[in-house]
Amino acid sequence: MQNRLTGKLVLVTGASAGIGAAVARLFAASGCNIALNARRQERLQTLKEELETEHEIDVIYSAFDIRNRSACREFIKSLESPVDILVNNAGLAKGVDAVYEANLDDWDTMIDTNVKGLLTMTRLVSEQMRNRDEGHIINIGSIAGHEAYAGGSVYCATKHAVKAITEATKKDLHGTKVRVSMVSPGLVETEFSNVRFYGDDERAEEVYESMKPLTAIDIAEIVHFTANRPPHVNIMDTVVFPVAQSSSNMVARDEK
Repeated sequence: MQNRLTGKLVLVTGASAGIGAAVARLFAASGCNIALNARRQERLQTLKEELETEHEIDVIYSAFDIRNRSACREFIKSLESPVDILVNNAGLAKGVDAVYEANLDDWDTMIDTNVKGLLTMTRLVSEQMRNRDEGHIINIGSIAGHEAYAGGSVYCATKHAVKAITEATKKDLHGTKVRVSMVSPGLVETEFSNVRFYGDDERAEEVYESMKPLTAIDIAEIVHFTANRPPHVNIMDTVVFPVAQSSSNMVARDEK
């Protein structure tokens, strides 16, 4: 397969683990320079060292929460080259309580990260891309952005928002050569469920029990494929399930 990515600068948010780290590794293997963001500095430093050791590329990182708008702005300003590909991966779910008993602080965390943080990074990078008439924004969505489920009122709302933002951003950039895409996974075994259940590993493991979920690399490969299409090709969305899953709440599990 032709590599159309060598030399591009790829900015990945939420890159310290899971899908974000897998995305960074694949783009680095294609000769891209990488800009990493996440909250955990030690993990970012380790990933930077790994990528620069294994590939002849430059890696820069900054540890901050994308809810911090000024930190987002300073990071973009610090980059010596314009961002060619923005992968808006940072996001999380907190809790599975019904709307009438959910934690209000959890709502703020999800909305501020999944929606407002993604919007901030998109706002800062899309202006540069529009002025240059080139670039690609890839948002990590979810099946929760296509269908809602009980216990996910706000998380599903945020991922529906990501879908709307993706579509509206493409229309805002209509007539330019800037591409806008989204990848919408179903069950992916990462730290996602651990975060959702406040560090309860046993409960998190039950989510993937007796079935084969997607992996971070499965999604990273689709992100990479989306970015590596010819410049005239724009993949708007890709809904990805493990074979055992057919909807947000339809999961076939092996008999014990």
